[in-house]
Amino acid sequence: MQTRFKKNAKIADILITSVGGTLSVGIMLYAILHFGLGEAWPELVLNLFYIACLTMIWLYFFNRLDSQQFNYWCSICISVTVLLRDILFAPPLSYYALHLVCLLLSVLLLCMLTFFYARKNWKSYTKGNLWMICVVDIVIAALYNLDIYMEPISEYTNYMLTEIWIRPTITYGLVACFVTEVKEEPQSV
Repeated sequence: MQTRFKKNAKIADILITSVGGTLSVGIMLYAILHFGLGEAWPELVLNLFYIACLTMIWLYFFNRLDSQQFNYWCSICISVTVLLRDILFAPPLSYYALHLVCLLLSVLLLCMLTFFYARKNWKSYTKGNLWMICVVDIVIAALYNLDIYMEPISEYTNYMLTEIWIRPTITYGLVACFVTEVKEEPQSV
């Protein structure tokens, strides 16, 4: 079976994303079974989008999706998770200022995803612009992580910590794929 990437570093990026994302999604599916669907149904919805992204990463890796399809559908899936988890149904945070910063960064991330990925000439963007999407997502996750450690530990804590880092892991893989695509197939004039 022919793979899209030939360099070991890029293959490692995809493997890290896939293994990390799959383990995290598996842990969250276990949490949904453990706590019950009535209490954890939002996690099931988010996990469906994460599973779709991980599937598309594998399809892209094995040349089953072209760049434009991968670009469009992964951008949609990640944008929907940002909109649902961080904007519409944002978790209550212990400090209002932290909540506002996370909300602002989430809106920025949503705008960046729309601007950088959902356009026809996305290959013309620089690597720095693409990596900024991953960096903003990591900062959001780190702020949520900080908030969780400021609150009392409960039976939900480990699952919340796992769920927070799924999207940055997937975003890392998506950006790694796009950075390679930018380098290998520059836009023709």
